Amino acid sequence: MNKKKYFNYFYVIPAILFVLIFVYFPIIMNFYNSFFRMTSYSDTKTFVGFAHYIKMFNDPIFYTAIKNNFLYAGFSILFQVGLGMILAILLEGRFIGKRIGTFFRNSLFIPSIISIPAVALLWYFIYNPQIGLLNGMLDLVGLEQLKTAWLANPKTAIYSVIMMSQWQYTGYIMVLLIVSIQKIPKELYESAVIDGANEFQKAIYITIPSIKSMLAVTTIITFIGSFKLFSEIFIMTGGGPYNTTQVLGTYMYRAAFKFDEMGFGSAVAVIIFAITFAISIFQLKSFKTT
Repeated sequence: MNKKKYFNYFYVIPAILFVLIFVYFPIIMNFYNSFFRMTSYSDTKTFVGFAHYIKMFNDPIFYTAIKNNFLYAGFSILFQVGLGMILAILLEGRFIGKRIGTFFRNSLFIPSIISIPAVALLWYFIYNPQIGLLNGMLDLVGLEQLKTAWLANPKTAIYSVIMMSQWQYTGYIMVLLIVSIQKIPKELYESAVIDGANEFQKAIYITIPSIKSMLAVTTIITFIGSFKLFSEIFIMTGGGPYNTTQVLGTYMYRAAFKFDEMGFGSAVAVIIFAITFAISIFQLKSFKTT
């Protein structure tokens, strides 16, 4: 009996080794490397202590990057989770017909399965000041005074990238929430109808509280995704104009691969990990207490 019990552990050893080698070991090594000055073309390491962190916290571009990440996270949680929840409640099947609901669910979900570079290039041309669809539509409806070079204007560039991401991922969050809504026992809604509850009251008092755990998961996924942001910014703006769209991902790439400061790039990666870990724990505890 004991042999069989211990033999079962051999089935999980490969998974444990995989996680240790490809998740925890890189995290530890990245933290270790952040204390050294190093380059990609040399094996020489020079211990500099907290010099990279001091340099980072004295760099105004770092604060622009972290502000943009939090701005992106705020809009993403508002639209992807907030709007995604509303769409999930509306399209789950109780408010509109099944066929119409299926059509809209599929239409909203399709953008999330398109590769990020393809979507970024698509929206890059939509925002083109000369031939772009957005300025063309503004011309068509008589709002030509609002036309601008959306990705080259420091006031609109970061919001333009944010809008693209909301279009792409809101449908994905919506589908996750729809699956969670469909698991709610129908008896709860039937009891609410007997008590005279309307559709709005059922959504507020039954649907939303019942999918609280999935709302927590989607909020954390969205927040972490906001701090992994890289491809959209890199393709559409490259961090410009004048570094106004820099995020931590492009800031790290800029340090590690453009200026070949691998140790400094590791320090930025440590900050990204620390922020996402701390906020994720905070969000989990917040949902548990509500």
